[in-house]
Amino acid sequence: MRPGRNFEEEYRLDASEAGAFLIALGEQLRDGDDLSLVTDEWELPFAFGEPAGLEIDYEGTGEPELEIELELPGRTDETAPDVR
Repeated sequence: MRPGRNFEEEYRLDASEAGAFLIALGEQLRDGDDLSLVTDEWELPFAFGEPAGLEIDYEGTGEPELEIELELPGRTDETAPDVR
């Protein structure tokens, strides 16, 4: 995967597989400031910054649904100019 490209992929998993993915993702978020998502077809490395945005959305009528969204801003290597 090259920087500057848009990418979107959607998966339908059983709860245990989704849980294993979230645990691995959580460990990368906890332990470093880079993460990499990989399949046999693609790799998506990402250097994340702060703060992470977390949104929880629950709809309890009709067909109940819980949506959890995590937004990670990209990390910048830019520094502020000197003040003299």
